[in-house]
Amino acid sequence: MDLLLLRVRGGELSEDAALDLHERITEVRMRLLGDRVSRRTAWRIARDHDVATMHEAEYLAVAKLQADALIAIDPKLAAIAAGVVPLAALTDVLSDESGT
Repeated sequence: MDLLLLRVRGGELSEDAALDLHERITEVRMRLLGDRVSRRTAWRIARDHDVATMHEAEYLAVAKLQADALIAIDPKLAAIAAGVVPLAALTDVLSDESGT
């Protein structure tokens, strides 16, 4: 929501387009950490790939368990994720068929 609000305030998106994108994002199924499998996966990733913090490993675990790509705005997290999970760009989520 913060990113969408910033884009509206910056004149990059209309409010209607931003709210439409928000609606589409909320329809995406997301796995949140908290179950044993996701926590164990985060632990293994941290140990196997020398990830510095569990916080970083948790992002990777969610992407891995969802068999999905990680969108990492933080270059450090993107570097850690390389070779662990596929990476995607934020624009892949924000763009639609009409090019907005």
